[in-house]
Amino acid sequence: MLSTLLPLTFLLPFAAVPVAADTYDMVQEYAGQNFFDGWTFFNHFDNLTNGDVVFVSASDALSSRLAFVDTTTNHAIMQVDNSSTVTFNNKRNSVRLQTSVRYGVGSVWIADMLHVPYGCSVWPAWWSNAPTWPTGGEIDTFEGVNLVTNNQMGLHTLPGCTVTGQNQSSPLLNSTDCSNLDNNNQGCITTDPNPASYGAAFAAAGGGVFVTEYASTGISVWFFPRANVPSVISSNASSIDTSTLGLPVGNWPSTSCASNQFFDPQNLIFDITLCGDFAGNTAIFAETCPGVCYTDYVVGNGTNYNTAYFEVASVRVFSKQGTNTIVKDNSAGTARVATLGIVLGALGVVALTML
Repeated sequence: MLSTLLPLTFLLPFAAVPVAADTYDMVQEYAGQNFFDGWTFFNHFDNLTNGDVVFVSASDALSSRLAFVDTTTNHAIMQVDNSSTVTFNNKRNSVRLQTSVRYGVGSVWIADMLHVPYGCSVWPAWWSNAPTWPTGGEIDTFEGVNLVTNNQMGLHTLPGCTVTGQNQSSPLLNSTDCSNLDNNNQGCITTDPNPASYGAAFAAAGGGVFVTEYASTGISVWFFPRANVPSVISSNASSIDTSTLGLPVGNWPSTSCASNQFFDPQNLIFDITLCGDFAGNTAIFAETCPGVCYTDYVVGNGTNYNTAYFEVASVRVFSKQGTNTIVKDNSAGTARVATLGIVLGALGVVALTML
């Protein structure tokens, strides 16, 4: 699994002090037949992480059913092309989309997913960032590669943001400096110890819910497998008090990384790329998959990607009670060109991961 590839892992004692929390009211819901209203598709080949995909336009995604709402379940599907034959030196179609508005400090977003993409060469993420990365920061709620079994989450920022203490349930802290200039831009990464947080086990358990809190007191991420989703979430309540959710899996307090200083309003993003700087790194790929990433998987008839899809029941966004954190975005779809690296000290290799 991914955490075994990251030797810079610290075991954290569980914190006795509860995470500070606020009450939030729902301000936006992406669900049902209107799920894709309010999203901008990237419409460009993956020049961000060197993946072997072309991120198609909204019209192409809908016409080719790479993004659609299932009329039986009312769930949104976002997937890699699994039906076309790709010849050598060509790329496979996929999707990358982000919200057409951004959400500022004082926001919570909740993603209810039934299935996440996985498989050899597959690199999915559910994350957010500001348009002028690294200024404005990045929050990674869900990310994995190939056949790893555990989700990783983390932050990427300008220099000065570190992790000095956490109120979180995961003991797996892979790195403590969030700066894009530290450790080849590894960021401050936490691994979820729950093996049902990614891949086949996630799907077998009926999926689950990811909660991201972007607060003035810090940033937190919770993951709840389907059987343990709190009633305030499963009931689609119009407000939520995050203090009722228990300890988050990952927490980055403002005491050492001030949310108002290092983060700007965020676009929420889904994407699935293939191979690229992270999943296609030779050493990382060989940890869970046989063969060669591009030639043995991307090239061919596409059946390797039958499990490379998101199935999402809803994304619901909340603002701190009495406020509205929605910010109009004039830069949706702006391409980023930098990449970041994770130093695998024990392996002596550098693996790159998503901004």
